[in-house]
Amino acid sequence: MTEEEFDAFYATAFPRLTGQLYAFTGDHGEAQDVVQEAFVRAWDRRQHFLSDSAPEAWIRTVAMRLAVSRWRRARRWLELVRRTPPPEATPGPGPERTALVAALRELPQAQRMAIVLHHLCDLSVEQVASETGAPVGTVKARLFRGRAELAKRLAEDDADGRVDEGDGPVRKESRRVR
Repeated sequence: MTEEEFDAFYATAFPRLTGQLYAFTGDHGEAQDVVQEAFVRAWDRRQHFLSDSAPEAWIRTVAMRLAVSRWRRARRWLELVRRTPPPEATPGPGPERTALVAALRELPQAQRMAIVLHHLCDLSVEQVASETGAPVGTVKARLFRGRAELAKRLAEDDADGRVDEGDGPVRKESRRVR
């Protein structure tokens, strides 16, 4: 079969085969996918197809086998998912972490960047300077000012009672031993 003959065959057979595979799979997109894949495989063998033979039957068989294979793979995946227990819930951030993030958001961007890179990403002052493009002395000043501002803001939050230690506020009456 020449390329032109194959193109003409594709144009006439693709819609018909897609309809047949749609009836088989029940999913139009899946039917199009498997028929297209079967035509791709047939393209490599087009010289072996004769115009008077039944290339459509060969493509239909390949497409049906592909559909069954995909269905089996999907079924195995579903069985695996059903056997795998759901992941345990991860607790959210504690109040201290939430207060820290809120306080960091209030800092100027340059100070916040220096503190995050140095204290949370464990980069040295020189590495922070390299990454931000700022001189080492400037990074040290940003860290100093940022830490001072963070300490002030976190102390204010603690004084306001917005940050609890432990399981929450403890009343003096509950501390008594009866």
